[in-house]
Parts: sequence; structure tokens; C-alpha cells
Amino acid sequence: LEFTMTTFKKIPSSEITPEHIYNDRRNFIKNLGLILSSTALSTFTNTGFTALNTLPSFIQSKDLSNEKLTSFKDITSYNNYYEFGTSKSDPQDHAHLLKIDPWSISIEGSVAKPLKLDIDELIKLIPIEERIYRLRCVEGWSMVIPWIGIPLNSLLKKVTPTGNAKYVEFVSLKRPSEMIGQKDDMLDWPYTEGLRLDEAMHPLTILAVGLYGKVLPKQNGAPIRLVVPWKYGFKSIKAITKIRLVEKMPISTWMKANPKEYGFYSNVNPEVDHPRWTQATERRIGESLLSPRLKTQMFNGYKEEVAHLYQGMDLNKNF
Repeated sequence: LEFTMTTFKKIPSSEITPEHIYNDRRNFIKNLGLILSSTALSTFTNTGFTALNTLPSFIQSKDLSNEKLTSFKDITSYNNYYEFGTSKSDPQDHAHLLKIDPWSISIEGSVAKPLKLDIDELIKLIPIEERIYRLRCVEGWSMVIPWIGIPLNSLLKKVTPTGNAKYVEFVSLKRPSEMIGQKDDMLDWPYTEGLRLDEAMHPLTILAVGLYGKVLPKQNGAPIRLVVPWKYGFKSIKAITKIRLVEKMPISTWMKANPKEYGFYSNVNPEVDHPRWTQATERRIGESLLSPRLKTQMFNGYKEEVAHLYQGMDLNKNF
């Protein structure tokens, strides 16, 4: 929690613009309290997971942010999620088809204590935390999102990685009958992603199960997705079903599809342009197209916390 609060303070309060449903904080707390009702939660996910009914209500604090939080509406209606289509609006339009209850996630591979847990068991095993993180898309747009999730390192410690474990591979769901974008073979399904073990164990890396005090909506990766705030958003695999600890570097979905444009590390580096557009600036979703673009920060603004992971590496070559 101490580390989390330090992270929050990197985002001061002077420019916070509250999301509209939080404008009347007292009324919000009175009506919802700190435990969201299962009826309210089902509006977003139709989930039966009881542990997710106790997500903390996200209450903005003037000590947490100096950046405008992206609205709930924008976060949930402008998404990259090719399993439901290539348009930014496709996930919101089609993700309701996905059935996420029941849902289990297995942690296997080079571990001493493999686990297979449903979402309730996972949340009971590891306490959830609130984190405000920037999310930077490779296409030049960004958001500031109040996530709720569990530290990935807490889960990995439970399974005890062996000495052979050097990388962590994540595998998403493949169900084209419901994830209609998978009927197109533009990508090799299921979606896979990977991190180095030390990246996965870093305290900033989380498995998100909610945002803005609500259960994670399906278009945002429900019931559980990866969030690595210093990397481009496509590293944040959604609808995770398997986590494997492995010895060799995983070949992720986008690496396989186009290795010249999408490398394994995918750290936010404004000095390395995508072949088809600059990465030096970005635009926050929800702002006017006439607003000046923001200068992109190295490691998405998390340089102080993560730069040591890449000491001595050529970040132009290892993009």
C-alpha cells in the first residue's frame, strides 16, 4: 500500500476532473457505500462472482492525482479488443455476447505449486488494491484510469517459480462463437502475451478486475486482464485464462503478426517511432482535437520505478 500511494502522488490534484457519477460524492457513498450491490455490478458484467461484489467504491482523493482522469464513458466505449472487431466501438457493441461465469484461470509451467482458481478464489486469496495508471496506446492516444486489481507478484509468489522460470506467458480465451472477431484469421488466436519474470514481479504490474469502483466491463477485458503501465496498451492482454512460467521468451500475438513493428518489450519510448507514426506525442481520449498534444514521457512516466530493469540494454534495438 505504501508503494501504491507513492505511485498515486505522481499524479497531484489540481487538474482532477471528476467522472460525472462521482460529482455528488456524499450522495454516491450514501447510495452505494463501500460495497456495490450485485444488481449494480451485473449491469456491467452479468457476473455471478460473489467476491467481485465487494470491490471498493473508487473515491477520488485530492492527494492522488494531478492529471485529469478519463471518464468512465470514454474508458468503456473506445477500446482496442480485436476479439470483438477492429473498430474502437466494436468491443462495446459486441462484448455482451461473452459469457464469463464460470471463469477459471490456471497458473502453471515452471512452478512448484501450480494453481487453478476461479475468480472468487483468486480475489479471496489476494487482496485487491486501487491504482491510478496511465494507459498509452501505440496509436498515439492515452487514458488515465482508476484500476482495481491484484499485484501479479503476489499471485506468482503463491505458486513459487522454479529456477527455470525466466518469462511469464499469458493466454487469453478463444471462443469465436462469442468473440466474433476471432472468426477472422487476421491474428493467430488465442491472443498471447509475455513479460520477463522481473517485469511480471514488479510492484506496478497488476491483474485488473475492476475500474472506477465497478467490476471490469466485458469490453475492457472482464473478468481479468493484465495492466503493465510503462508498456503500450497492447501488452495488457484481456480475458486471461492461463498464466505459464516458462524458460524461453514467449512469442506474443503481435510479435508473430508483425515483428518489425511490435517487439517483445514494447516499453513506451518516445524516441522510437512506430514505422507508421510518431510516438513522441499523444492525445488524451475525451479531449478536443484542437487541444495541444502531450509530450510522451519515457516509460509512460514511470521511469523512476522501472528504468533499472533495462540498465545496459539498447532500447532502440530491444523495442
